[in-house]
Amino acid sequence: MARVLVVDDDEDVRSFLAEALQLSGHDVTSAGDGEAAWRVMRGQAFHVVVSDMKMPRLDGLGLLRRIRAEQPEVEVVVLTAHGTVDTAVEAMKLGAFDFLQKPLGSPAALRLVVERAVERRKLLDRNVAGADDEPVLTWGAPAMEPVVRALHRVAPTEATVLLTGESGTGKEVAARALHRWSRRADGPFIAVNCAALTDTLLESELFGHEAGAFTGATERRRGRIELAEGGTFFLDEVGELKPDLQAKLLRVLQEKRFERLGGDRTIDADVRWIAATNRNLDDELAEGRFRQDLYHRLAVFPIHLPPLSERVEDVPHLADALLRRIGRDLGRPSVRLSEAAREAIAVSRWRGNARELANALERAAILVDGDVIGPDDLHPTGAAPAATSTPHAVPTMEQAEREAIVRALARYDGHRQKAADHLGIGVRTLYDKLRRYDL
Repeated sequence: MARVLVVDDDEDVRSFLAEALQLSGHDVTSAGDGEAAWRVMRGQAFHVVVSDMKMPRLDGLGLLRRIRAEQPEVEVVVLTAHGTVDTAVEAMKLGAFDFLQKPLGSPAALRLVVERAVERRKLLDRNVAGADDEPVLTWGAPAMEPVVRALHRVAPTEATVLLTGESGTGKEVAARALHRWSRRADGPFIAVNCAALTDTLLESELFGHEAGAFTGATERRRGRIELAEGGTFFLDEVGELKPDLQAKLLRVLQEKRFERLGGDRTIDADVRWIAATNRNLDDELAEGRFRQDLYHRLAVFPIHLPPLSERVEDVPHLADALLRRIGRDLGRPSVRLSEAAREAIAVSRWRGNARELANALERAAILVDGDVIGPDDLHPTGAAPAATSTPHAVPTMEQAEREAIVRALARYDGHRQKAADHLGIGVRTLYDKLRRYDL
């Protein structure tokens, strides 16, 4: 299922298109012209837009230009009247995925082109993860919608972005998405983890060094900032930087230039900066451990990524993606989750976010007999804390599942279909669980 926005000023055509796509299982929203469509897109995330070309206020080409500028990951299918080939060609040059001629004789062609657009979007999303070729961040949960909107808006700009959130919430993948959706997408994406290196090594990694700059520096080496020329530089765990390195980084951000260690030649830094931290930088500022001037340089556009506990709808899809990668690495590509395991994963509290989930999946993939992982395989005896008296104890799957059901029912005032949809399970399954937990 994809989220599709249908845009046409003819109500009959709009209804025909929406019904055809809804019958294919897509979640369809409609708008009567480009301006109305853009207002909708400012508040919701879509995979595909199907738009007529000739409309009042804002026509299809105008809408296409806005989408390409601010939400470039959205695929656009345009509808053109018979004989307007020039318009279709212009739309394709502007980045439309495909075009269809009106009137549509059958909905089959529409369904086919939308399916192809969705597949292309999936392929591009997989590429966001980089070398692993698997996404570790999904966008479907309501808690992620403001994050996605913010990423869309800032990606085409040169603004420095500060990504915050707990470890394992997908900050690096969000940074890769910003790079892919930016005007620098054809340039390199270079990442440095400030917590992974000593101060001396980190300074050399960032700025590079000349031969003889320090003991062991036998030859000139270009730094990561220099290697990111024309692309994006991602500074992960920036809260770990020591004061002297903070001062040097501030100068690069202010003046867009630097020197290698032991060198006197000034090098321009033509990069787009993205930083990330799991620390509370407000506390670091108050304690004097982080420079206020550097903070304001980095936090031009802050984006906070919520923990998995606030993105319940995404967890099963994230687990599937992680397990595909884990299965490939372990030489067990056919290993998969049972439906019961996917439901249990969705309602469990993954305090360590994606990293804890990945650890549980890898452990289960190693220990399970056969190819299907069940709920009991996720926390085998001794693999996770069993007690629940301490604040950081992990609840059992049954406890987590029961609590999630109670919260969902409370959220939707007892409406069981809506609660089931929120939990990502069928309503019949929900009834079975209500009987099991005496709810």
